[in-house]
Amino acid sequence: MASIKSVCIKGLKIGGGAPVRVESMLKTRLEDTSGCICECESLLKAGCELARVALPDESLASALAELVKNTALPLMADIHFNHKTALAALSAGVPAIRINPGNMSGSAALAEVIAAAKDKGAVIRIGANGGSLNNAQFAAAKGDRGAALAAAVEEQLCVLLENGFEDMIISAKSSSIAETLRADALLSEKYPFPLHIGITEAGCGNPGIVKSAAGIALMLSQGIGDTLRVSLTGSAVEEVETGYNILSALMLRHRGWQLISCPGCGRRRIEVAELVGKLRSIVPADACAGMTIAVMGCEVNGPKEASHADLGFAGSPGGFIFFRKGSFVCRGTMETFEETVRREILNAELQQL
Repeated sequence: MASIKSVCIKGLKIGGGAPVRVESMLKTRLEDTSGCICECESLLKAGCELARVALPDESLASALAELVKNTALPLMADIHFNHKTALAALSAGVPAIRINPGNMSGSAALAEVIAAAKDKGAVIRIGANGGSLNNAQFAAAKGDRGAALAAAVEEQLCVLLENGFEDMIISAKSSSIAETLRADALLSEKYPFPLHIGITEAGCGNPGIVKSAAGIALMLSQGIGDTLRVSLTGSAVEEVETGYNILSALMLRHRGWQLISCPGCGRRRIEVAELVGKLRSIVPADACAGMTIAVMGCEVNGPKEASHADLGFAGSPGGFIFFRKGSFVCRGTMETFEETVRREILNAELQQL
């Protein structure tokens, strides 16, 4: 279930009853510091709350420090293998690091990283991916890859606890939905620490979005997960938008307004897709927080079908009717659509409907 313990990363509370957070990871290489700053700004605008940034080498620590100084977006340095790179990241000022204790160079080196994180008040995220399982872990789980994945995380978790460190986020991810769900269910039931969820290497475009949504929604619907990333081969902003759409569909969080629209058929009296496009061009995605707006093609799928919508449009013989909570408000033609939107929807936001 959702974690009992919480951590705080640059003022962002994760776990312990906080809203499920939406993360991403910078696609821009750290060598391009100005590009990274621009990407952070785009992510902030999209509602991203935490972003990982790959730090492959300690020589890039100065670029990381520059990025930390020039963005308001909380950052988590993503580090593998070299404990000195983790130390360099902490010295650069990141409030969180992601490491794999299993591939750090010995217990003494890891203890040094943990001590530095304690000193800086930084959070450590640990975790295992399906591709990082070894034969011993797989054999011990008797072929249960999900259980093996959870066991791999437990090994890392125990190392941090033995060093007296609890400001951690744990994570178990696979490109398999079933394996990920199994692992995260085991971890969520057993440990109180915040849990990061997602389906790793989900792919790109519609297949990647669908796979991520299916896996993440299954976990969230069971109360599993405190922070999420949709891992897509593509734009980081798309990852964030998809994350919020998943949360909105599950009625867990809303950012901006939500759309209800019929698929359109031969009975339609308005071009639904065209009106949806116009609506999106007029009303910013982050406006009218929590409001539901409907666009329906005809009187069959009109006010009654979308009677729960705060505001809506339905096709009529002469254009459209505008309704509020299923009740008729006014009629209009396509030529007056934008005027009606601005008058009835943008004004409604100002009135905090």
